[in-house]
Formats: sequence, structure tokens, C-alpha cells
Amino acid sequence: MTQEAPGLTHFRDGEPRMVDVSAKVPTARSATAEGWVRLPPEARAALEAGRTPKGDPLTVARLAGLAGSKRTADLVLLCHPIPVTGAQVEVTLEPEGVRVVATVRTTAPTGVEMEALTAVTVAALNVYDMLKASSKALTIDGVRLLRKAGGKSGDYTAPDHRPDTGTGTVPPA
Repeated sequence: MTQEAPGLTHFRDGEPRMVDVSAKVPTARSATAEGWVRLPPEARAALEAGRTPKGDPLTVARLAGLAGSKRTADLVLLCHPIPVTGAQVEVTLEPEGVRVVATVRTTAPTGVEMEALTAVTVAALNVYDMLKASSKALTIDGVRLLRKAGGKSGDYTAPDHRPDTGTGTVPPA
């Protein structure tokens, strides 16, 4: 039997494993993440004019993000299925593209960072799907954790910047 490397909690004896959190006390936790869908001019024009063949991309993306937050453990293999006690997904058209911000809350023995990141990513993929008829040059980027609260590792707030622009994006808690 080999010694487990410090900090590698998802591996034991070189094999992947789900960390046992059964002894941890459930606490209130939250996480907020963001991501961007960059729009080429033709996709932006179609969105602004309401000429998207599949319907309203922003509404569909918001609903998809909510659903994605609840399905994280199905997609991220070593994540625990946790009760999502609250989720909010905002999808807005900004000068830089479509911005997706998701906040997820739980009372559980482990955090919700992955649920917030999954919500953002699934929402962004749905924006792409809804607008790809207008342009194949859409890009998804800037997916990151903005903030987390609760848990053993404590609170975290990302540096205050917007990808490619340097302006602030971290929304208030």
C-alpha cells in the first residue's frame, strides 16, 4: 500500500475515489460563477433583432443553467450529489457578449462550486446551440468561480476583472 500524497483527496493508492464526507457536518454554503459567450457581429445582430430560429436563447439558457446545477454529480464524476436548495442564473447581453452568472446554495457537508460552474457552462452551451445557425464563430470563455462562502476552506472572492476588458464584474453577495 502506498502513502497518499497530501492534498490529493480524490486519489487513494493511485486510484480515483469519491471523498467520504459522511462525518462532516452540513453547513450553509454558496457559490457564484460566471462565463461568457462571445458573439460575432452576425450572431449579435440576430439576437438583438429577435431573429433566432430556435427561440429566445437567453431564456432557454437560464432554464438550462438551473437544470444543469441540479445534474452536476451526473456530469462531474467525483462530485457528490447534493441538495441544491437555491439557484439563480442570470443571462444578459453585454457589450462583450452574453454574460452568464449563476449562484447556487445548499446546506450540505460539501460545497457548491462545481454546481455553479456547471450551471454557467450548461447555460453558455445552450446560448451557443440557440445561436449557432447565425454563426459558427461563437466562443465560450471566461468560465470561473467568482465567489464561494462556507466550508472548511473558508470564503473566496475572485479578483475583480472582466475578461478582455479589465472592468469589474463580481456582483454583490
